Amino acid sequence: MPPLTTQVGAPISDDQNSLRIGRRGPTLIEDQAFREKLFHFDHERIPERVVHARGYGAHGYFETYESLSDITSADIFQRAGEKTEVFVRFSTVAGNKGSMDLARDVRGFAVKFYTNEGNWDLVGNNIPVFFIQDAIKFPDLVHAAKQEPDSDFPQAQTAHDNFWDFISLMPESMHMIMWIMSDRAIPRSFRFMQGFGVHSFRFVNARGEARFVKFHWKPKQGMQSVIWDEALRINGADPDFHRRDLWTAIQSGDYPEWELGVQVFDDAFAEQFEFDVLDATKIIPEEILPVRPIGRMVLNRMPDNFFAETEQVAFQTGNIVPGIDFSEDPLLQGRNFSYLDTQLKRLGSPNFNHLPINAPRCPFHHFQQDGHMAMHNPRGRANYEPNSWGGAQGGPREVAQGGIRAVPVSYSGEKARVRSETFADHYSQARQFYISQTAIEQKHMADALTFELSKVKTKAIRLRMLSHLLNIHDDLAEAVAQGLGIKEMPAPATPAVPPRTDLPESPALSILNNGPDSFAGRKIGMLLTEGADAVSVKAIVDAAKAEGAMVQFIGPLAGSVTLSDGTELELDEMVEGAPSAIFDAVAILPSANQVEMLAAMPAARDFAATTWAHYKFAAYNDAAKMLFMKAGLPEDLDGGFLPASDAASFIAACRNLRFWERQNAA
Repeated sequence: MPPLTTQVGAPISDDQNSLRIGRRGPTLIEDQAFREKLFHFDHERIPERVVHARGYGAHGYFETYESLSDITSADIFQRAGEKTEVFVRFSTVAGNKGSMDLARDVRGFAVKFYTNEGNWDLVGNNIPVFFIQDAIKFPDLVHAAKQEPDSDFPQAQTAHDNFWDFISLMPESMHMIMWIMSDRAIPRSFRFMQGFGVHSFRFVNARGEARFVKFHWKPKQGMQSVIWDEALRINGADPDFHRRDLWTAIQSGDYPEWELGVQVFDDAFAEQFEFDVLDATKIIPEEILPVRPIGRMVLNRMPDNFFAETEQVAFQTGNIVPGIDFSEDPLLQGRNFSYLDTQLKRLGSPNFNHLPINAPRCPFHHFQQDGHMAMHNPRGRANYEPNSWGGAQGGPREVAQGGIRAVPVSYSGEKARVRSETFADHYSQARQFYISQTAIEQKHMADALTFELSKVKTKAIRLRMLSHLLNIHDDLAEAVAQGLGIKEMPAPATPAVPPRTDLPESPALSILNNGPDSFAGRKIGMLLTEGADAVSVKAIVDAAKAEGAMVQFIGPLAGSVTLSDGTELELDEMVEGAPSAIFDAVAILPSANQVEMLAAMPAARDFAATTWAHYKFAAYNDAAKMLFMKAGLPEDLDGGFLPASDAASFIAACRNLRFWERQNAA
């Protein structure tokens, strides 16, 4: 094989680690091979984002709960009850701008705070860990996950040889793979997913005292995901499902809300913790270090123009404010370099912060001038600093107090391409995540791995992945091997550090253990025909409204139906275009003289069959039983199907979101 070189032909001795001071020190900007690689990667696409291309945003505000002046001087955290304007962009990572919403993927969760002391960008994901430990591997990761370069498919999918070839050669990715193969990667809604800052940052108070901090967003309406078959059906029925959901919720006044929490810890905790807090493939379990709620975020306004705001918004991890500082996490250090460069390429000018969506809301003053699309140039005589001109002619000056100051951290060590041995445990937390899931969620993970690896045509890659899974959990590896028809298991992969099996379960890592306590914000699909019972319809609508849920009406055809009391009811959808997968629960209320017609429709039979197959709660009347029989449902319905005559019990059951007992019984 030919040697790997730079663009000008210099051989590269280490393409796995960026150049840093010591094993845990900061990345050096003199690392030309790293900079060249990231620079070229950042400029590969125009004008679409290289990653996170498909996104959707909303405006809102952040409200601080209490003063945090003891731990940070950040102005946003000084006064209880103060509201700060925010703009949030949610996104998928791998797919192109025109891909579908329900791909199995990480979701970007980026928040721009327009604070009194400048913009702070908390650029995170809905998963608290990442695939890689060093930013030098980011181009390789994304290249492997994107469409294969010769065929240009598959789109927005990791179920192909290149991705799993790369992953199976990167043991550090195993923790992230557990999250990606879990239901976290197919959220029901942006409104029902968590967000994380991923990295360790630092809080710095007015006395210069520094502590590490990790950021957590928790949805006030609880977590919720779909199952894989639903994701496939939703992508076919409505590839804009997440976008439409956020739009509809905000436009109807059902404003999404998250609580921001922090894990704050000092150097002593970092030293005694089992894993390295600078390793982006690791978490600090909430049971060890509880998350402290510090504020809430409410999204209450959609952009006036998608391109001007959501498409042109430019997030950068490097956008911090006084009181917040970086850590030496090598992935964060690389992101700080990369994001500025990619925004320059994508938006075409160093003046991208002049765009209204990116401009700070507080006063700003500097000597930067000219360039493409310059909207603000320095006023007065001076455009340089220092200068001897006074007053307005002299322009802005450095501030003696209150500006951004780096935490004075000492470093020692040789300049080398190395990685700390404290980053070497790649399996222990992956195992901890797996055992922290319910049996239902563990099955979904095994099914997801089986599906993804079934699309891999190279047997050696499948076996290599199984060798990693054996280091995570035997049950998982055996379930995947059985699903793939592999009868002879490979030997476990040789770990850099022996995996630990003594890490306890962390219930906070399970979606099903952290679901909502109400059905608020969810949607019921009500399938009706001419002559449907008006009393039952009204009772369910009223009960749903009291719960904070909404109802959409579906009929055999578009238009309207006339209920039993003569009321004409406008329909939202026809059954051909509204599969049960797009609803959180359903009500099936045909009239006795119309049910035979309904049962003759394939889409109506599928509506009933998938309600059952997806473990959803359903309210039904006696007439619906004919439809159920034609759809192949068992004659003895289980507790997930409830009589429509008891609307209150139906809505109470819906708070559980799924009747998982049906999956357990299968």
